[in-house]
Amino acid sequence: MSWGFWAVVGIVVVAFVWLISIYNGLVAARNRFKNAFAQIDVQLKRRYDLIPNLVETAKGYIKHERGTLEAVIAARSSAQSANQRAAANPADAEAMKQLGAAEAGLSGALGRLFALQEAYPDLKANQTMMQLSEELTSTENKIAFSRQAYNDAVMSYNTDIESFPNNFVAGFGGFKEATLLEATESPEERKAVKVSF
Repeated sequence: MSWGFWAVVGIVVVAFVWLISIYNGLVAARNRFKNAFAQIDVQLKRRYDLIPNLVETAKGYIKHERGTLEAVIAARSSAQSANQRAAANPADAEAMKQLGAAEAGLSGALGRLFALQEAYPDLKANQTMMQLSEELTSTENKIAFSRQAYNDAVMSYNTDIESFPNNFVAGFGGFKEATLLEATESPEERKAVKVSF
């Protein structure tokens, strides 16, 4: 056997190892963004668990605002369902879009509940309500950090599958673009709140 044969075998082996390395790197990137979503999922479940306690505490004080309480429970249910679909497959763009919309609806309903809290001084002063509000605020902050980590992992993964020569391996390996979690509020909701004294 000649040097030429061994040179070709060497090139083939190096190319094969290189392709395996690219494939494994893409798998690792995909697993990172799925793990990042799992961190969001943990915080969302904590949030969903806090909401019924918040509503129960508020019920005794805002009896005339039943519609708001029902809206919070309905929005929680919708967000929980959307989260289950997204958690089953964080690479599903439609599930992620539905999760974003459901979470925006829940945030809006909770915002209305907290606005009502301001109108009921006894509710606002209730120790349980204050503790639940603090826990919910802490959870919202953790969700925000988790979303940022998820979006960073998705951006890195998407860059990896779109970069040359990874895009060839990604195409053969069935790697699909992942969806970022984006804000879904309307332009009116994005406007700064006007404060006047």
